Amino acid sequence: MPKDIFLITRPFLRALFSAAIAAADPALRVPPFLPERPRGRTIVVGAGKASAAMALAVEEHWKGDLSGLVITRYGHGAPCKSIEIVEASHPVPDANGRDAALRMGKLVQGLTADDLVLCLISGGGSALLAAPAPGLTLEDKQNVNRQLLACGAPIAEMNCVRKHLSALKGGRLAAAACPAQVVSLIISDVPGDDPAVVASGPTVPDPSTRGEALAILRKYRFDLPAHVWAFLGRPEAETPKPGDPRFARVTTRMIAAPAQSLAAAAKLAKDAGYQVIDLGDRIEGEAREVARIQADQALATKGPAIILSGGETTVTIKGKGRGGRNAEFALALAIALGGKAHIAAIAGDTDGIDGSEDNAGALVAPDTLARARAKGLDAKAYLANNDAYSFFAALDDLVVTGPTRTNVNDFRAILVEKLS
Repeated sequence: MPKDIFLITRPFLRALFSAAIAAADPALRVPPFLPERPRGRTIVVGAGKASAAMALAVEEHWKGDLSGLVITRYGHGAPCKSIEIVEASHPVPDANGRDAALRMGKLVQGLTADDLVLCLISGGGSALLAAPAPGLTLEDKQNVNRQLLACGAPIAEMNCVRKHLSALKGGRLAAAACPAQVVSLIISDVPGDDPAVVASGPTVPDPSTRGEALAILRKYRFDLPAHVWAFLGRPEAETPKPGDPRFARVTTRMIAAPAQSLAAAAKLAKDAGYQVIDLGDRIEGEAREVARIQADQALATKGPAIILSGGETTVTIKGKGRGGRNAEFALALAIALGGKAHIAAIAGDTDGIDGSEDNAGALVAPDTLARARAKGLDAKAYLANNDAYSFFAALDDLVVTGPTRTNVNDFRAILVEKLS
């Protein structure tokens, strides 16, 4: 195999990633799912990394007056005219998110049955909808979020906890809007596409319980103030449940999901002559463990082939380095592959932000480990310190897209060339 083959492969891996992102573009996905105009007012609310781009798509296609407020992550805004865009902190909430979420809660109150609340929900909304439940503070929510991010809990467990500490999540936003009609347009970033989990389900009834939230906190041995434990022990911490009449006029439309993005990448790969092995969009678990499993699959695969997968892995933070779950996956994958000459890969978050860094993810090439050694980098030491960002930055192998203004979670593609 020619040594320069991966000069061609790198752009192709990036093209696969770009195809996955393009398939979830709000400008493409929002218009077909817009509801009919109501007799009364139209109020647009929402939260998530894609919410501003979704709001812009609404404005460009809506026939009639509208107003509203959506919250997105810093750097993910869009030039809306009628809908206010507030940027706030993610993944740890800040005062901007709290204040905007409290205003959002008031915005949907006092409406009539003739009014429409159009909710634009995407991944990242949990941290951005930072209105604390009565008796709790922003500092309480920040404390919980930091511990959730560090403990390695899967997203469903994280959002179960968040719902029960919130004034809007877990269906409370839709309940506050009753008796207005509520239509939610959702871009899913969670394995299984459960609308009750995406952004902690602000507009759908919540089947989870405060007892489950308490059990999760105890499972991971959270250190929390006494008043937070006490709050979760009281009935007012419970979220609205399925069957609650306040959801009778709520409609949920899933407008984009990870499987669609994997399918777009699969088509590109097949058109280029590769066999596609799709592992699905529900992969969870520790990023480094998932990497080891997928490395074994790649080593056992006859090329030319592309192994695709999505989902949301986790990282239990034990070191002091930098890097999100996709960079950690890539580093663990490189180590497990051991520099095999016929395998390369890309791993990235489709929102363009891997955790809290400025990269989407990273690329792995057959010479990754060799180039690292030439620079004096010990790949295993970097992995042990959760410092995959620094490792790939030194090799100029970070994938940097900037905010994509959509979010259908992780994307991974492992390219296996034919052995010569």
